[in-house]
Amino acid sequence: MNRLAFLQDDRGGKIFLIILALATVTIPMFNLLVPETSVFHISIYTVTLLGKYLTYALLAVAADLVWGYLGILSLGHGAFFALGGYAMGMYLMLQIGDRGVYGNSELPDFMVFLNLQELPWFWGGFDQFWFAIIMVVAVPGLLAYVFGYLAFRSRVTGVYLSIITQALTYALMLAFFRNEMGFGGANGLTDFKDILGFSLQSDVTRNALFIASAVALALGYLSCRYIVSSRLGLLCVAIRDAETRTRFIGYKVENAKLWIFTFSAMLAGIAGALYVPQVGIINPNEFSPLNSIELIIWVAIGGRATLYGAVIGALLVNYSKTYFTAALPEVWLFALGALFVLVTLYLPKGITGMKKYKAAKA
Repeated sequence: MNRLAFLQDDRGGKIFLIILALATVTIPMFNLLVPETSVFHISIYTVTLLGKYLTYALLAVAADLVWGYLGILSLGHGAFFALGGYAMGMYLMLQIGDRGVYGNSELPDFMVFLNLQELPWFWGGFDQFWFAIIMVVAVPGLLAYVFGYLAFRSRVTGVYLSIITQALTYALMLAFFRNEMGFGGANGLTDFKDILGFSLQSDVTRNALFIASAVALALGYLSCRYIVSSRLGLLCVAIRDAETRTRFIGYKVENAKLWIFTFSAMLAGIAGALYVPQVGIINPNEFSPLNSIELIIWVAIGGRATLYGAVIGALLVNYSKTYFTAALPEVWLFALGALFVLVTLYLPKGITGMKKYKAAKA
């Protein structure tokens, strides 16, 4: 049996993966091998920007998995993204050593400023990359598991579940703003120097992070596509469309929702971990409920329950955001709102559902 049989009917996904593979190879080449004087040269700023977009795309795929195929409108996925980012940020902070402003080889600058004498216990182990990577997936996954266990066992659904997820990320944002939490307070974690001994200011490192983001996106997409094409995926769709009936015929609805929700949170954590070294900072604003709401807009614009549509939405909206915040910063939010309204009215299945919607109307 073909191991990639789950991609057989996924024409859009195969096109996306081919384009992603080409971009993964050509963009670093055009940056590192093509002279800056050439019209074909891609600046390191563009490479870093595209790498950030790819982490957003992975986050969107994670959100589409639970919203599009399970029917859970999570307004708190930004929290899992931020937790993964903080786990990576803690590792990067401990790599600074005595190169910080205060020259303390054991404590990050913000801890020296707060007159701490030693690392808090929960920072233990983050000087090791392997430990940080485990925490990148374990912390968001554990939070999602505990939250999901309590919520799904209590049969909280619909708008009530959405509100609770929003409250979760808002509570975390308020907590991380406090200096006594030990995560840098309002300033967060920043001034990173290197990763695995390689300078974060190096063009080679920046390109390596772009490639890592592309590979993570491809693997995340394939994992989600495999899930939704399996029997578990069919069960998820049944839960989305008729949860009560699915439970009545004997399926453990809570278990399916719990594991998919947890897996999605772990993907979001990986996206956050790749995001932080490329943008150079992580702070409590990443927990903002507005970020999670904007994430849902990406998925809705691209096309819910397609996975590759979530990628399209994330890339399109964030590119537009970058362009309009520079060209017309005062109207960007109005443009985003108008885009969402227009898609809702005229493309209810998003950009990827355009042909199907036109055919249905005809």
